[in-house]
Amino acid sequence: MKKWIIIAMAAVMIGAASFVYSTRSANAEPLEIGASAPNFTTSGALAGKEFKFSLADKLKNGPVVLYFFPQVFTEGCTIEANMFAEATEDFSAAGATVIGMSGDDIEGLKKFSVSECRDKFAVAQADAKILDDYQVRISPNLVRANRTSYVIGQDGKILFVHSARAPQGHVTGSLELVQKLAGS
Repeated sequence: MKKWIIIAMAAVMIGAASFVYSTRSANAEPLEIGASAPNFTTSGALAGKEFKFSLADKLKNGPVVLYFFPQVFTEGCTIEANMFAEATEDFSAAGATVIGMSGDDIEGLKKFSVSECRDKFAVAQADAKILDDYQVRISPNLVRANRTSYVIGQDGKILFVHSARAPQGHVTGSLELVQKLAGS
């Protein structure tokens, strides 16, 4: 009897793994360099306070580093937020705005903006449309992003793309580009 239960559990796990693999592999690649960044307005949080975030409005001030992450308070997302927080002054010196994007609710984002973003940069809600427009949605059944960073120029064009599960590389690559743009 136990043998059949183990075999059934293994079959379910293999099926689940196949489903995860198939939904990930079915996703489109991230937007390409040179593509137009889809415009959007959404709710954001900075230092625990909610506000409306408009990509078009932020681009008037300089390039925007838009980084998508899977879920607040998970290990990789915390590491990445801490890294962006540590580099916020460097991004600002280069004239760039950093905004993290996640499918989490605004209450979770408000808490994350204080503890993990250290009140240094904003995070905002990415609904299914935003995730689909930026081609970063993990699965059609989830409003969750894969880890992808974009640098968007003032003209609304994608200048840099980095898509990788590991948080390392997202900050350094985007910072190098915005510093080149600023001539620093």
